[in-house]
Amino acid sequence: MASQRVVMVVDMQNGVFATERIEREHCVARINQLTAAADTVIFIQHAEAGGLEEGSDGFALLPELTQPANALYVTKTACDAFYHTTLESVLREHDIRAFVMCGCATDYCVDTTLKNGASRGYAITVAQDAHTTANRPAARASVLIDHYNEVWRTLTVPGNPVLVKPVETILHEWQTN
Repeated sequence: MASQRVVMVVDMQNGVFATERIEREHCVARINQLTAAADTVIFIQHAEAGGLEEGSDGFALLPELTQPANALYVTKTACDAFYHTTLESVLREHDIRAFVMCGCATDYCVDTTLKNGASRGYAITVAQDAHTTANRPAARASVLIDHYNEVWRTLTVPGNPVLVKPVETILHEWQTN
């Protein structure tokens, strides 16, 4: 039997995108390609005061994002989607040990969740062209995205390397397995 194709989509919410993120349309299109081909999709949503309150328009996922009927949802309040959330139990309940990560923001929630997940033993592949962020005072968004793709590619987690691949490669591998 082929392995389960799981996509974890981080913080692709209206309120998160109140701050301009680069290549929004491209990122959403790539994420939609992944979610259409996945067996399981997990949407991670950030909740906090100031526009990201649960149930608010800001908390809602971007309208152009495809949400499969059987999608799973986890709410978080920190950059790390494992921190005081149901994520670990959701993964265990669905027997998920490997997943593809994508979403926003590259340098905050995607990075923090990825590193914690890899340390917990999850096999993680980052969709290198399906995550985004904003320009920061120290670096432009495009530089941050390239930087984090390289950091993740070379992250030292003995016996559990993080993979970083374009969406096209991930989809091709899914079709051939």
